[in-house]
Amino acid sequence: MELIADTNIFLAVALEEPEKAQILRLTVGAELAAPEILPYEIGNALSAMCKRRQLSPEQAIAVQQVTGQIPVRLIAIDVGKALKLALNFNIYAFDAYFLECARLRASPLITLDQRMKQTARKSGIEIVE
Repeated sequence: MELIADTNIFLAVALEEPEKAQILRLTVGAELAAPEILPYEIGNALSAMCKRRQLSPEQAIAVQQVTGQIPVRLIAIDVGKALKLALNFNIYAFDAYFLECARLRASPLITLDQRMKQTARKSGIEIVE
């Protein structure tokens, strides 16, 4: 089964967050996919964590390397369709890319973001919890 995984899923696993065990349980045997912006989103999140002094630069680089080892298929999506979704639900386009990816692939979404879960449900996208 294919799952569309949000950026926070990869970061929670690589950062050894409390949700890691549940994420691993929910994704065992699944093929992970994400929009092709995933590596850039991870880099942005890690640089933001450094700016907020939550991570050192060395830790950020190590986390990025861990996330890069997680097998994931990167999917091209229609940015225009994602933008319409973002505008329709008043969400960031970056979140809409993941929702559009799940819609395009007819695959469930796994995310830790509660607002994204709500928007997915309103859009008819299955959520893995």
